[in-house]
This record gives sequence, C-alpha cells and structure tokens, in this order.
Amino acid sequence: MSYQAPVRDILFTLEHICQIQTLAATKQYADLSPDLTQAIMGEAAKFTTQELASINRAGDQAGSTLADGVVTTAPGFKQAYAQFVEGGWQGLSFPEPDGGMGLPNALGVAFMDMLQAANMAFGLGPMLTMGAIEVLIQAGTPEQKQTWLPKLITGEWSASMNLTEPQAGSDVGALRTSAKARADGSFVLKGQKIFITWGEHDCAQNIVHLVLARTENSPAGTKGLSLFLVPKYLDDGAGNFTVRNDVFAIGLEHKLGIHGSPTCTMEYGGSTGAVGWLIGEEMRGMAMMFIMMNSARLNVGAQGVGIAERAWQQAYFYATERKQGKAADVDEIPAAIIHHPDVRRMLLDGKAKIAAARAIIYACGMAADLAEASGDAKIRARAKRREDLLTPLAKSFGTDIGVEVASMNVQVHGGMGFIEETGAAQHYRDARITPIYEGTNGIQAIDLAGRKLSMQGGLLFSEMIAEMRETVIACNEQKSPVFARIANQLERAVTTLQTTATWMADPARDRKDALSGATAFQTLCAHSIGGHYLAIGALAAAKLIRAKTGDGAYYQSRIELADYFASTYLAAVPALAEQVQVGADVIFAISIEGLI
Repeated sequence: MSYQAPVRDILFTLEHICQIQTLAATKQYADLSPDLTQAIMGEAAKFTTQELASINRAGDQAGSTLADGVVTTAPGFKQAYAQFVEGGWQGLSFPEPDGGMGLPNALGVAFMDMLQAANMAFGLGPMLTMGAIEVLIQAGTPEQKQTWLPKLITGEWSASMNLTEPQAGSDVGALRTSAKARADGSFVLKGQKIFITWGEHDCAQNIVHLVLARTENSPAGTKGLSLFLVPKYLDDGAGNFTVRNDVFAIGLEHKLGIHGSPTCTMEYGGSTGAVGWLIGEEMRGMAMMFIMMNSARLNVGAQGVGIAERAWQQAYFYATERKQGKAADVDEIPAAIIHHPDVRRMLLDGKAKIAAARAIIYACGMAADLAEASGDAKIRARAKRREDLLTPLAKSFGTDIGVEVASMNVQVHGGMGFIEETGAAQHYRDARITPIYEGTNGIQAIDLAGRKLSMQGGLLFSEMIAEMRETVIACNEQKSPVFARIANQLERAVTTLQTTATWMADPARDRKDALSGATAFQTLCAHSIGGHYLAIGALAAAKLIRAKTGDGAYYQSRIELADYFASTYLAAVPALAEQVQVGADVIFAISIEGLI
C-alpha cells in the first residue's frame, strides 16, 4: 500500500498537544480556525499522496542525470513541481505582503512532514528554498527582496545552500571560494562547492544560490566569511532573467539514497566569474547562513519523522498481510505476523517514537510562531527560548527515529526487506542521510549541551522542567491506574533530567567529560520531553472521551501510546543518565592504536 498522509495524527498533535488554535489570539494569525487548519492539511494530504508518493519509487530507480552542465530530474518530477507551484505550497507559511499564504510555521512544518514522507528526494528542493526565503526576509536589502522574493515564494524559482567544499565539511572555516568586489557593488565569485542539494535541475525557471565565500583581505576561519546571492540566470536589463551566469554543475553525486534529488558539484567562475551580491554585512556570512540552517534543521527533523511514517506504514500493512507460524490466542494458522509479540512490539515502538518526535517538532514550529507573532513581549521571549531549546532536539530525535523506524521496516519484512523490489530498503537508504546533513546530530548534541544548557542562566531548561512537573500533577489528578503509571515515569524522568542537566552545566566540569556525554544527554532530553508531550496528548484525549466528542477509540489509543512510551522510554531515562556521566577517561582509556 502506498503512503497515506496521517492527517488524524497530525491534526491531533497540532490541536491537542501544541494547541495551535491559541495563535488566533494574535493579530498575525487572527483568521486561523480549526476549519482552516483542517482544510489546509486535507489539501496537503491530497497533493502529497496523489502526486508525489506515486513517483517516489521512480525517482529512486531513475535518479537525475547530468549532460553538458544541465541536470534532468527523474520522471514525473518536473510535472509534480509545476503542480507544487500551482498549489502555492512554497509560500504556505510566509507573510502575505511577500506573496505567501501567511499561515503559521507550525502548519508549514506539518506540511513538510507529509511532503517528505511522500517523496523525500522531491521535498528537499522546496525545503532548501524555504531557508533562502527566510534569509532574504530577515537580512536582504529592499531591492533584493523586491527582485528575488516574489518568485521564490511562489516556487517559480528555487534556491540552494552552498557551504561545503572538498577540504571544508563541518569545518566551514576552511573554505576557499573567493569573492572580489566590483565597482557596481556586485561581486565576482570563484570556487567549487560539493554536496549541493538541488544545485541544478530542470524544474524551476531560475535557481538562486546562497554561497559562502571570502572577500579580499578577510581573516582566516569563519570570521572571514560572507554570504552571497548568486543566481543561475541574470537580469538582461529589461527585467527578464535570461542571461546565463557563470555557475554550472560539473558533477552529480552517486549516493546511497535520495537518488531523485540532484546532489551537485558546483563550479563558480570557471570562465568569466560568477556574478553575485552580498547578503547582509560583509564577514557576517555565518550569522546569515545560520538563519537558513536553523530553518533547515527543523525541517530536516520533520523529514526524519516523515520518512519514519512512510516506513512504518509499509511495515504495518506488510505485517497484517504476511502470514507465518502460529500465534498465541489466534486460531488462524499460519497467523498474520502482526499477532506475534515481537512484531507487535516493533510496530508499537515505531508508532510511539514517531508520535513523540512529531510533537517535539510541531511544538518547535509553534514556539517560532509565538516568538514572532505574540503581542506580549514576555510571551515572545519565552517562546524564543523554547524554540532555541527544541531545535537541536527536533533535528536529532526526528532523524534518529527516521533511521530507526526505517530499519525496523526492513526487519519486519525479513528477507524481503533486503530485496530492493519491496521498497523497504529505499526508505532506509533515504533516511540515513538525515542525521548527517544540516549539522550532524553530534553537532546538535554539542549545541544543546554546550550552548543551550547555559543560555540565560539555564532558563531554557528550568522553564521546560517546570512545565513537565505541571504535567505530572495533571496526570496524577486523573485518578487512573494508566495515568498514575505515566505520572510516575514522567516524574522520574523529570527529576533525572534536572539532576543530569545540573551535572552537565557545572562550571567546574571538565569540558571533555561533558562533550563525551552530550549525545546521551540529547537522547535523554528528547525522551523526557517527548514523553511529556505524549502525556499532554493523553490528558487531552481523556477529556475528549469524557465529553463523548469525536472518535473515542482513537483517543483511547493516544492514552495507550503515551502509557507505552512512559513504560519503556521514560522508564529508561535514569539509565541514560548513567551513560551521560561515564566521562572522557572511560572513552579515551583505549589508545588509538589499541582500537585496531
């Protein structure tokens, strides 16, 4: 069975966990209503399932091709992109004055969840364009906004992000691409970039490349970097973008997955020099690029959840159809494998992790909306702190579970999962890049433990912990054995999170010890906060059941899902704390030579 957008789960997360309807109290989103939210998500589901999911497999098999500097995308991609533009989906969460629909970021993230699940290789293009739009809105000059934003927001033009060079990966400060100023205020760029997603293709009329480069006499390292806008086509002087700029794809990467996404080696200035314009201030390139990267990190988290959802659905339907062996309490022999406890455990595990990660990601999008739109300065500041805290968790947890659930899908399929024709392997291959790009998950852990933990005197964490304790109280007030279990495990997790955060933040702590435990700490935070959000969902579900509103069986399943997560992942949080505090001495006890 092909992908079906999980609209019910998405709406439950938006409405009952993130409480998106509260945005209607702001001037910016005054027109937001449950009917509008449901209508937008319904149309998004139709587009992604009907137009994109059907060409996902063909994209994997055919991939993109490069000939004479021109990339031809996989069969169906160009036509699907035209429909994407016609639907106005690129501008979903961008301001109406700039040509967008003016809807909340939380809805944009939910759309990205569906888009990436339906066709991750296709979805990468619009995802990168979103980041470029954010940069121009926040840092572009009035002239740059007027020239480039309208067609980027409609999707008629796309964008790419150009950081990596052969000698400069995570160490961005080592890049060498140069930018020389010209008398008219433009710059000429020369250099080569690698791993450039959707750097060249045949879907959009123009491609706006955002490129990190060094101006003349700039200092070494990241401090000397500036950000430039370098279009594929330049203005011919009459407002027509038909003049070919000196920027070309000179290679296509042959990748493990996302074959339908053209990942290019780009050459800037191989002949006359690529013309570009400075965005923001000179030597402030990293600050500009981080606007784009923060947008991308949240959306890559949604990408992880999306591919997890796609893989989970495939595993579920295979498990209901595949019959093997005898199962307890089932008369039919052979029984569908979904009746076997280990298969059921794998499916429930995946479902719970997807729900927890989706809640973290949507809550991050919701926080971004409040940080921008609330009329109360205190609410804006608090929401910004929440966005800062959740961003590394959204990216890392969302992508970790993407890989885990895609791997589980292969396992449920057994030997058939290892055979390409079932499609299970594609989801695993596609998912595997997500913990790597837009800042590896290890880098997210360093950001969380090294920067976010100590920001504003630890206020980001203390506010979160206080909210989690309120959820514990609310669960206990239900006077129910199930909610008592959830409350007990959540309370243990919150206490562990607080004590572990204190241990990590101790100024006397050796930095090497803290960094050695950073990834385990990040997982501990994600499980604790994810369990908190699932508990909020369970409380909302219980209230809806009492009111006899809607689908009672579905609401009961949300309570049971929160109970399962609490009984497994929240229960394991204290053990994660032990991993956090192992320390560098244990990790480095074996010499490099001894590792061989």
